[in-house]
Amino acid sequence: MIVMGIESSCDETGVGIVRWTPADGDTPGHATLLADEVASSVDEHARFGGVVPEIASRAHLEAIVPTMRRAREAAGIDRPDAIAVTIGPGLAGALLVGVAAAKAYALAWDVPLYAMNHLGGHVAVDTLEHGPMPECVALLVSGGHTHLLHVTDLAEPIVELGTTVDDAAGEAFDKVARLLDLGFPGGPALDRAARDGDPEAIAFPRGMTGPRDARHDFSFSGLKTAVARYVEKCERDGVAVPVADVAASFQEAVADVLTMKAVRACGDLGVDTLVLGGGATANSRIRSLAEERCAAAGITLRVPKPRLCTDNGVMIATLGAHVIAGGAAPSPLTVASDPAMSVRVSQL
Repeated sequence: MIVMGIESSCDETGVGIVRWTPADGDTPGHATLLADEVASSVDEHARFGGVVPEIASRAHLEAIVPTMRRAREAAGIDRPDAIAVTIGPGLAGALLVGVAAAKAYALAWDVPLYAMNHLGGHVAVDTLEHGPMPECVALLVSGGHTHLLHVTDLAEPIVELGTTVDDAAGEAFDKVARLLDLGFPGGPALDRAARDGDPEAIAFPRGMTGPRDARHDFSFSGLKTAVARYVEKCERDGVAVPVADVAASFQEAVADVLTMKAVRACGDLGVDTLVLGGGATANSRIRSLAEERCAAAGITLRVPKPRLCTDNGVMIATLGAHVIAGGAAPSPLTVASDPAMSVRVSQL
């Protein structure tokens, strides 16, 4: 079975194609990567310091057909056996482009359509690199999302353990990078700047880590504000902002909270596998601290390569393949995009 995935929830137009091999005896079913094509509009958003929804939508319109053509050529296929598409969560206009394209191709090729949850895709894509997914806790960190999830089966709805009550971690990275004039996207820029800084130079707060706070929820707005106040004080005092130290200390605060709560969630559930996903998990400190804490707690850490962590069509194709193999019925061609889609819904 050949499954094509279409992803357009933010500023990447992704088309991925996988081949699903069904279970055979003791060998579980698995997906094999055939094509992974992505067109990004990130450069068009850089001068605004963040993603502009209308620009993203227009970029998807321009990119979807060429990206589709490249993916089919790379996979060496005329058409897939099924199409999976992100219907949410994400930017309304951006989602609409991908969903409309998926419906058109499904109708033209007479193949079934499967509506997918973007967040479930970030978890499923790890199976391409590390094999079948055991019961796990997944930490998803990106520009728009910060979630702790409990995954028992990729073909079943995913349970949300916790999420951010304000800014997502990736959003905080972008805003702090803007404060420090490091450019957009902020995650890679801050990671580079932090290499020359001292992560203990500035005692930035760790949000929602008190005894009365929700164990699995996050908050990064206060941390972002603390960085802003520190920068403002430096400017008032006529002192040069120690950019490297600020970047390293901020990054340490984010990584500390994310990994602490993720490892704690594994312990609370008695789960011995942690999966990282989302573009912000490409951050070197988040990865290294997760490795340290998982090793100390006896938890297996699974992290896809950075290419698979960012938004792409392969993750949607992989999730779709698992859902189809689980016996799910196709979605109707009337299915609508859902920008505020709940993480609990993995397929419609």
